[in-house]
Amino acid sequence: MKITEDRKGEMLIYRLKGDVNLSNSPVLRKAFESCTQGDVKKVIVDFKEVPYIDSSGLATLIELLQRLKKIGGNLRICNLDEKVKGIFEVTRLFKLFKICDNEDMAVEDF
Repeated sequence: MKITEDRKGEMLIYRLKGDVNLSNSPVLRKAFESCTQGDVKKVIVDFKEVPYIDSSGLATLIELLQRLKKIGGNLRICNLDEKVKGIFEVTRLFKLFKICDNEDMAVEDF
């Protein structure tokens, strides 16, 4: 998995590429830790190039959301493909996360 970060004003956008699974979720967790220790309270995670996410990847996203909420922040997820969107629906996590169709909508939602 590849992670790129992009600052857009007061927002931090993480663009992920590749599967998000048990073997690479620690790398993702470490990337997320840096944002919650700084001044960032608005985070977007772009799944445009993510074909699959497993339970450890979902747990990492839940941890990020909880950390952001503790500091008064929030999280948006965008660009889910149908398979990944199905995983969020089956696990009912679409009720926990704000999911946007694309990055522009996620930015506007903040």
